[in-house]
Amino acid sequence: MPKPEYRALVLDLDGTLVSTEDVVAPGLADRLRALDDSGVRVMIATGRSETGVQDLITSLGILNPATIYNGAGLWDPKEERMLEERVISGRTARRVLDIAARTGDLPVVMRTGEKVGRPPRTEAEREAFLGLSALGLSEGAELPHEYLLRITLFTERHESSAAFAAEFEEELTLPVYITHFPLRALAHYPTSPLLVLDVQPPCAGKAEAIRYLGESEGIAPEEVVAVGDATNDLPMFEAAGLAVAVENAMPEALAAADRVIGPCGSGGLSDLIDELFPSVVRLLG
Repeated sequence: MPKPEYRALVLDLDGTLVSTEDVVAPGLADRLRALDDSGVRVMIATGRSETGVQDLITSLGILNPATIYNGAGLWDPKEERMLEERVISGRTARRVLDIAARTGDLPVVMRTGEKVGRPPRTEAEREAFLGLSALGLSEGAELPHEYLLRITLFTERHESSAAFAAEFEEELTLPVYITHFPLRALAHYPTSPLLVLDVQPPCAGKAEAIRYLGESEGIAPEEVVAVGDATNDLPMFEAAGLAVAVENAMPEALAAADRVIGPCGSGGLSDLIDELFPSVVRLLG
């Protein structure tokens, strides 16, 4: 049976394309640019915000629209503007913030061009905030609740992020898309005790990237390769023709993947590109 012909590569960032430093290895960056130049669309799908992704995409030199906020936004790095935004309803945002105030979980609200949070109270919270670009703090005033793409909550009250999410969803009972993870799953915070819950508006998660490729370029889901490492990558894994997890991925991502490659930074992603897209090897000489 001939190998399927793939027309797009959708990549997660943290733990997949980059690790502790926001740098793509030169050989991999060359392959990705050659791949996109050859007509195979390379697209980023990340939980990051637009301020967290713009510099990296610019340095990579592939200015295709990127799915951000876990699917709630579509960012155009060329024009530095949102192409699509899904927002949390004002009613839902107020309910989320009321729950956080009662439980003592630390909230950060995010909308295009702005992040605002309550001041950190512990060293772990202060360290977590170092990774949030363009963050402002508000001690007494009401946090913004309109046009939000995400509300992030930090806690130490639970043993797992899944337990945190289950408790929260049971209390909220309003339509949202929730992702969650232990902060230590990110390379920048290997010993953090914090658990993170991200509340986004209803959407298809990172599968929004695959939806966009179909609508904008006529690329069918089975023609897409998706590469990731975490539970927020599962929607695009389910939608893509080939789901690939890096070796350092979370157990849920490893279980859902069609195949597993070497860990982030090992050259596994370069090897995958060489295997699936041999024309790129010829372009690179």
